Amino acid sequence: MNNDWQVYPRNHKRTLKQLPPPPPWRRLGAEGAEQRAQSYLPSEKAIEAINAALYLRRPLLVRGNPGVGKSSLAFSVAHQLELGPVLHWPVSSSSLLRDALYRYDAIGRLQAVQVGKPGDIDGFVELGPVGTAYASSRLRVLLIDEIDKGDIDLPNDLLNVLEDRWFEIPELRRETRDFDVIDSERNPVRVKEGRVNCGEQPLVIMTDNMLRDFPPAFKRRCLHLEIKPPDEPELMTIVQRHFPGVELPQLETLIQDFLSMSKTKRLSTDQLLNAVYLTLHVPQRNPFEIKDPLGDIVLSPND
Repeated sequence: MNNDWQVYPRNHKRTLKQLPPPPPWRRLGAEGAEQRAQSYLPSEKAIEAINAALYLRRPLLVRGNPGVGKSSLAFSVAHQLELGPVLHWPVSSSSLLRDALYRYDAIGRLQAVQVGKPGDIDGFVELGPVGTAYASSRLRVLLIDEIDKGDIDLPNDLLNVLEDRWFEIPELRRETRDFDVIDSERNPVRVKEGRVNCGEQPLVIMTDNMLRDFPPAFKRRCLHLEIKPPDEPELMTIVQRHFPGVELPQLETLIQDFLSMSKTKRLSTDQLLNAVYLTLHVPQRNPFEIKDPLGDIVLSPND
C-alpha cells in the first residue's frame, strides 16, 4: 500500500510544504464561505421555501439528515442576494438566547471601576448574532444552526423575538438615557430605554437534524422545508462544482461506489466530497475500496 503521501510520522519523501491546498469547502474566512455558497445546488422546493420566507417575513425551519446541505442553503441565499456575511449562531446544549442577543461584560466593568476608569456602561455591551440580525437596518441572513441541540425551552424563548421583533437589554433599561452599543460586526446600534428595535426583518433559517420534535406554537410560526439526500444527477452536479476539470468517467465511478455503499451505510454528501478529494490527491489510494483503511476513516456511517 502506497504511503508516500504521508507526512506523519516524518517522511523523507513528503513534507508539510508539499501538502496540497485544502479542499475548497475547508478554506478559511470569506473564501471558504464563498465557495460553500457558489457550489450549493438548491432544489426547486428549497427555492420556493426561501422565496415564501422572504415574502412572508417568516422564519424557515430546515430539516434533514446531517450533511445534506441545510446550513449551506443560508450561505447560498446570502451570496446570491448580496446580503453580506451570514450571521451564524451555532446552538449547543448550553446555549442561551440572551448570549445570542447580547453580552454584558459585568466583570470587565467591575475591573474598570476598581482601577478608576469605569466608563459608560454601553462600552461593556455587545450584540450577539441574533441581536445583530434584528438590529440591522438592512436585510440580513441569520442562521440558527442545529436548534434541536439546544435546551428544550429554547424554541419557546425564541418566539417573542421572532414575533415581536424587538428585545430588551435590562442593564441599559435602568439608565435614564439612550446608548450606542456595538453589534457583532463592530457597528454602532442605538438603544433607547434599554430596547433594541428591529430595523429590517432578517431572513431566519433554522436547521434541525430531526433529533426531537418542537412545541406546536413554535412550529406554527415557521415555514417548513425538509431537504432529502441528493440523487445521482444532483451528486454529479455537486461534485463537478467542487472539482471542475476532473474527468467525468472518474467522477461517475466514484459516485456509483458511494451510492452502492450508501445502501448499507448512512452517509452524507460531504463524506463523498472528502473521499473524492483524497482519491484525486493521494496516489493509488481509494477510500471506496474495501481493503483501503481510508474508507473506515472517511466513510464511517452517520448512525
